[in-house]
Amino acid sequence: MTVLPDDGLSLAAEFPDATHEQWQHLVEGVLRKAGKDVSGPAAEEALSTALEDGLRTRPLYTARDAAPDTGLPGFAPFVRGGRAEGNTAGGWDVRQRHTALKDSVVLADLENGVTSLWLVLGEGGIPVTELGRALEGVYLDLAPVVLDAGTEVEPAARELLRLYEERGVAKEAARGNLGADPLGHEARTGKSSEFAAVATLARLCAEEYPGLRALTVDALPYHEAGGSAAQELGCSLATGVAYLRELTEAGLTVEQAGAQLEFRYAATADQFLTIAKLRAARRLWARVSEVCGAPSAQVQHAVTSPVMMSRRDPWVNMLRTTVATLAAGVGGADSVTVLPFDHALGLPDAFARRIARNTSTILIEESHLARVIDPAGGSWYVERLTDELAEAGWEFFQRIEGAGGQAEALRSGRLGQDLAETWAARTGKLVKRREPITGVSEFPNLAEKPVEREPAPEVRSGGLPRVRRDEAYEALRARSDAHLAATGSRPRIYLAALGPAAAHTARLTFASNLFQAGGIEPVTEGTFAESGATEVCLCSSDALYAEQAEAVAAEFRSAGARHVFLAGRPGQYTDVDSYVFAGCDAVAVLSATLDRMGVS
Repeated sequence: MTVLPDDGLSLAAEFPDATHEQWQHLVEGVLRKAGKDVSGPAAEEALSTALEDGLRTRPLYTARDAAPDTGLPGFAPFVRGGRAEGNTAGGWDVRQRHTALKDSVVLADLENGVTSLWLVLGEGGIPVTELGRALEGVYLDLAPVVLDAGTEVEPAARELLRLYEERGVAKEAARGNLGADPLGHEARTGKSSEFAAVATLARLCAEEYPGLRALTVDALPYHEAGGSAAQELGCSLATGVAYLRELTEAGLTVEQAGAQLEFRYAATADQFLTIAKLRAARRLWARVSEVCGAPSAQVQHAVTSPVMMSRRDPWVNMLRTTVATLAAGVGGADSVTVLPFDHALGLPDAFARRIARNTSTILIEESHLARVIDPAGGSWYVERLTDELAEAGWEFFQRIEGAGGQAEALRSGRLGQDLAETWAARTGKLVKRREPITGVSEFPNLAEKPVEREPAPEVRSGGLPRVRRDEAYEALRARSDAHLAATGSRPRIYLAALGPAAAHTARLTFASNLFQAGGIEPVTEGTFAESGATEVCLCSSDALYAEQAEAVAAEFRSAGARHVFLAGRPGQYTDVDSYVFAGCDAVAVLSATLDRMGVS
């Protein structure tokens, strides 16, 4: 009988430690079976995944993947959280966004889990003169209010302050943010504005309203223009620095100026990248504020990404926003806004708003996500990704500052060009379905009943573009919808399955999904003549293609097929016009197909 040492950590003491090299050797064997003869670090690199900003995620992280000291929660560099207690006291602030005036909607949200309000006023939102009506029945000493009024920030702020006074709210009890963001508004609209009024509001808040902030550093315009996580970080830092300069020149101290800023970031369904982005943002701002002589924690508001929201099969957006909210909470966001699943379709209905606010409630109250401070802390992967993303974000920030700062980067067009290049690279993955969109580019449902909503107010525009992941496929589906409305049927393609099910099922399913992504209805029953289709796609195995593809393609050509596809890698088959395969440009294939079918 072996007696183990009484150190409490000896359960595996009789087993030798596995080495990184042994793991690599096992990976080599697996890759060799897949036809890749690589060894050592190259084997590990073969399993790595490329991200934006030149980052890569590796298949294995160990204690050797060191990162800078993250400190403790509530202490510089604030990677692990801006407050020592994190969100454990009561969870993060659940902030609901409103763009239209609807009776009882605001109160319903507050009564059912929402803890603060985000009101879009003026252009693209609620008229400033209706702010009192929008907040009717709201206890303003209990519910923080965050404004988003664009160029009408001063009258909106004055109206909110008037309401505080009218309703007897003590100045020290007022909570929220007046939402001034001149550079963010310029990014949205292309229109610049004077900072003097903003500085006046900031001074008023600093001197009389300790619970109110005057400015928001909104990084969403850069995210919605197609920017990467590092670009979003760099733009937010450059904007924050610009505001610090303006406020200190207006007479505020560095401490007072920093206390007037709240930062807004996008949370996406890429959960680890979102976690790392929020942690990196706090580290980067801690560095900026340290250099300015007043180290401070960044206050963060995370919003589920509008870019990832799909218009087709919008129910899937519930899954996307749930993952994004989880990531925002784990990443340490102080406030989280979950956009309703029908956000891309217009004004949300009561069910969509309920699901949005309950997403946070369930994660806080049932999943107990807020009970642990920085739950991702100590993960070698997250710590390494946080460090690498911080480096990339800092590099982009330095580029902006070197070019004259955020305002100059916007006005010169250089920033827009950088964001456009990033989006073009990502678009390449989307059109090839390397980045799949469930319900849109993958597993679309042509029989889906459209979800209709009351139109939302026109969004502010004129500056940086707003992009969506689904936009290329949405354009194709819109063409199909128009054809359906005009003719009573969708454009069709006949899928010809060759051989037994085991030979054709995989490629038949692939082709069906591909063509439906463009609004083209696949027909698999009956004959080609009965299908009403003008084009056909052969689906089978490579072995059966070698035996039958040319003869079958010729038969369909004789039967009137104008175009013959083959589901598989390009070959040299007579009478086969084109090929569809994993990694092909799906949007180009589908667009050309609709063109040939006369679908405008």
